[in-house]
Amino acid sequence: MATNNVFDTIRMKAADQDRSYQWYQKQVKQLVSAGKVRENQIMKSNSAFTSTLMPGNMYLFYYDPKHKETLPYYDRLPLVLPFNKTPDGFIGLNLHYLPYILRFKILGYLSQYATDDRMDEKTRIRVSWKVLSSATKLEPVKACVKQYLTSHVESRFLKINYSDWVTASQLPLERFEKASKTRVWNDSIRAHGY
Repeated sequence: MATNNVFDTIRMKAADQDRSYQWYQKQVKQLVSAGKVRENQIMKSNSAFTSTLMPGNMYLFYYDPKHKETLPYYDRLPLVLPFNKTPDGFIGLNLHYLPYILRFKILGYLSQYATDDRMDEKTRIRVSWKVLSSATKLEPVKACVKQYLTSHVESRFLKINYSDWVTASQLPLERFEKASKTRVWNDSIRAHGY
């Protein structure tokens, strides 16, 4: 069965089995080589858009930071797990600030906080900053905690279903301005000593 949706393609190949980091990387590389992983395809071919977000879900969206002139770099297409709403936006983990293997490990650890074991569109994670900052296994998350202003979000939020979180985390969709992803990842690793 052919599909244009990257998430559906990888989910069907996974056949509801837990797969390794190497397995996901292989699937993503095959799709990238075939020209099937493009941000415009993912952001336009999916119907799971929403104007609001709920902490504990994962979202992909376009963003234009308020203070971009003074930032050393920033991600124009964040992949975020929001954990706290603020009066003018939200705070969340932008997984793009970490290398793929660390994203995979963090999502594996966070799975213990899932609201259920169905792994469907209703599944979320229940975490707070207290949980994130106190777990030594989650030390890498400190590099990807970012605050976002709703007034600077430039698209609707693409909600990623829980069953597709690992796939989304492995897609090369980071759109860093003013620095390469390698520099961003190296800075994240250096800053937090892992």
